[in-house]
Amino acid sequence: MSSPLQEAAQRVAKEFDYSDDEVFKAGKHFITQMQEGLLKDGTSMSQIPTYVTAVPNGTEKGVYLAVDLGGTNFRVCSIQLHGDTTFTLTQSKVAIPKELMIAKTAVELFSFLAKQIELFLKEHHGEHFESHLRRRNTVSSPTGYRDEHIFKLGFTFSFPVHQIGINRGTLIRWTKGFDIADAVGKDVCQLLQDAIDALHLPVRVSALVNDTVGTLMSRSYTSPGKTPTVLGAIFGTGTNGAYVEKLSNIKKGLEGAYDAKTGEMVVNTEWGSFDNELTVLPTTVYDKDLDTASVNPGIQMFEKRVSGMFLGELLRLAVVALYKEKLIFTDVAAIEAASPLNTHSGVDSSILSVAAADETADLAALRKEIEVQLAVKQASVEDAKAIKTIAYAIGRRAARLSAVAVGAIVVQSGRLDTTSSSASGEVSEDDIVDVGVDGSLVEFYPAFEEHMRAALRKVAGMGEQGERRVRIGIAKDGSGVGAALIALVAEGMDVDA
Repeated sequence: MSSPLQEAAQRVAKEFDYSDDEVFKAGKHFITQMQEGLLKDGTSMSQIPTYVTAVPNGTEKGVYLAVDLGGTNFRVCSIQLHGDTTFTLTQSKVAIPKELMIAKTAVELFSFLAKQIELFLKEHHGEHFESHLRRRNTVSSPTGYRDEHIFKLGFTFSFPVHQIGINRGTLIRWTKGFDIADAVGKDVCQLLQDAIDALHLPVRVSALVNDTVGTLMSRSYTSPGKTPTVLGAIFGTGTNGAYVEKLSNIKKGLEGAYDAKTGEMVVNTEWGSFDNELTVLPTTVYDKDLDTASVNPGIQMFEKRVSGMFLGELLRLAVVALYKEKLIFTDVAAIEAASPLNTHSGVDSSILSVAAADETADLAALRKEIEVQLAVKQASVEDAKAIKTIAYAIGRRAARLSAVAVGAIVVQSGRLDTTSSSASGEVSEDDIVDVGVDGSLVEFYPAFEEHMRAALRKVAGMGEQGERRVRIGIAKDGSGVGAALIALVAEGMDVDA
């Protein structure tokens, strides 16, 4: 006989079921919304053209720079590509001074960024830097140096940007505590280039990079075998994907210059806003409460069911509901007022990974986590079992929803249209469809890929044969290596300005 608590936990878990039939319907709807986004602006999924028209294959060589302004820190990296799918990464990180986040002019912030690039070059590439200075003083040309001596730089800029070329994009608005009115509407690549030029650094800003596109590029360089990567996806604090689309399918106008020779372009889906209308997405009372209390009700509905930023909150809401019914933590005197259970978004999603991984009879690891993370002392084995049941259901649903996005993009890409050459059902290297993933969910949540694969088979157009052909691999350091690789690809493009 199961206890009332276990029955209630099973009831809550069942609300997070996402059936094979629902996966099938969602996959079809995902492709519909992708295609709408390729036709025009203002659709649910933005489908933003990136002007990147080639992906690396692992044979590229050279030293490239990347910088990442993702929030409160600024990272500078140099990446030595060895030409055999391997690379060496050197990096430094510095906190952005608070006063520069709200500076009067953009010049103040970007001069600081350029200064960090100069310090990095002097420390890690001193010989190249010094020889460049000597050469610039002796070469009699308008700029004083030749292109082959310049570092190409990829700029990861994680704020809303209207991209109008591979190295051009105007700032739409600041987020994450930045507020420099003077920069809004300006080309952020030009702002950085001007600051670099003011210091006479041998650096050219060659590419403006979204971290998801970086994930795709990084995986494409490091992936085994000959088949190029089709999708880079992030399943972490947030979720998004960028994939390789046929140029002929992008019907909305492209403003900037690009190299059309490959017939392809990387598209940033912005899939966090898939199905904001809730036509096919599952919705529980917990999803509704989470959305209502969020900073952006009614949007990013897919992300709110998939990404690590929200899964802990779904668990918190479910546990609080059981507590109000006097079913869970009945042996505990009272939940302390300061407990994260009483705080909106107070519960970290990492507790889901601990719950999924703990297979011991007394759930000691999970109970310890409940004590540390939820500030609930002396939680019983029964309490922990209930939390494990609900956490498992939330994590499984997130993985199955992730499969909808991955599967729909693989189908849309047309990569499954070539048939497998092996009669035995074995997948040949030429038939592999490579997908690069990054983020805490895929790295640390137990069985995330297994749950995802089970659902992938049910996506319209995939089937078991299609799922077998999909190879999912971790993309290493997308925002650094990926940014450098986009700078490399950008330099190789024959762009008509």
